[in-house]
Amino acid sequence: MILIRICLVPKCLKIIKVKKTLVVLAGPTAVGKTASGIKVARHFGTEIISADSRQIYRETSIGTAVPSVRELASVKHRFIQTISLAERYNASIYEHQVLACLYQLFEKHNIVCMVGGSGLYINAVCEGIDDLPTTDPALRVRLLERFNKEGLESLIAELKKLDPVSHQRIDLKNHMRVLKALEISIQTGKPYSSFLSDTKKERPFQIIRIAMDMDREKLYDRINRRVDQMMDDGLLEEVRQLQHMKDYTAMKTVGYRELFQYLDGEVPLEEAVDLIKRHTRKFARKQLTWFRKDNQYRWFSPEDHHLIIEWIEKQLLV
Repeated sequence: MILIRICLVPKCLKIIKVKKTLVVLAGPTAVGKTASGIKVARHFGTEIISADSRQIYRETSIGTAVPSVRELASVKHRFIQTISLAERYNASIYEHQVLACLYQLFEKHNIVCMVGGSGLYINAVCEGIDDLPTTDPALRVRLLERFNKEGLESLIAELKKLDPVSHQRIDLKNHMRVLKALEISIQTGKPYSSFLSDTKKERPFQIIRIAMDMDREKLYDRINRRVDQMMDDGLLEEVRQLQHMKDYTAMKTVGYRELFQYLDGEVPLEEAVDLIKRHTRKFARKQLTWFRKDNQYRWFSPEDHHLIIEWIEKQLLV
């Protein structure tokens, strides 16, 4: 949908076409996406769709760095703490739900912001994701048990037999990717790669992609201080309350798995906290690598809110 806006300027009548636009604000964890997203959304008088695959769970808040009550009150956010850890959820479901949400939001806004660091979720909305077969949850449990007992190499060896193409393409160090490819290959009897089309879906709206980064040492310091603040805010107690759910896939993430190790007596608390910091820094590097592979992103420092807004406004007139 395109809105024709007429602007009076000296000595002429200027007609500007304003497209329905999704503004993506992405970047690594702790870089400052939430604050920047709120400033941009407030400037354009719009709402924010969260693109964080962990903040969507209602049982977690401290370990997932959910925006504060004040931040949530300043701009309406969608897809924050909306489902349970016990529910099945993935990027494909997110794609369909966000597109339905955007259809409604574009009825009252010309611009909607998407803020987050989950690259797969962002790509699902911007470019589409292949519809994959539904798998038996019991199969995932069995594969997870194998992973815990036999290690990743055993699963990689089986994936190589069942789907050599995926074995070559996916990140074999990412056990969740290996598990996903393996469970679909086993469930369907067909290679996981055979369900992937690599075809981008057309979207009926413009997409402006912005990514944020900062000096690496500064980012690492922000990550370390954030982890310390999380511990002060009660992260250990949050994790303790979720011990009965520790086998859920969503709990196999940084900040939770390390403290589960502490609660299980596997590591001292100090070591668990150090591991959270180390793994979070590693995760941030992976996020940066993901977004830098996409040349559609324009990079900014998170402090440069005015430059980000100026860039968006210029792109709206292209």
